Amino acid sequence: MSQVTTHVLDTSAGKPGNDISVSLMGEINNEWQVIAQGVTNADGRISDLLPDGKTLSAGAYKIIFNTGEYYKTKKIKTFYPAVEILFTVFDDTHYHVPLLISPFGYSTYRGS
Repeated sequence: MSQVTTHVLDTSAGKPGNDISVSLMGEINNEWQVIAQGVTNADGRISDLLPDGKTLSAGAYKIIFNTGEYYKTKKIKTFYPAVEILFTVFDDTHYHVPLLISPFGYSTYRGS
């Protein structure tokens, strides 16, 4: 399993947020750069965001979820075309960063 994993739950539908494009970004030379990308599966999960054996050094990272395209395919208007979650890596343990979404709100937490 990847050091960083995620899943998306569409709380307005009570279903997984599948086929959502996700980018993991790190700050390199004072610029945010994409270090990994993925797409949520049918269960709304990405368990292999980082390649096997890859661990992140301590620091700030962010995950960007393309929620606008997700809702566009469902023909639903959304207030948030993207959700950006900034988080801190402290060590080489597992970091699960879930997203709960609806067209007009979202929430996150550190999962397990």
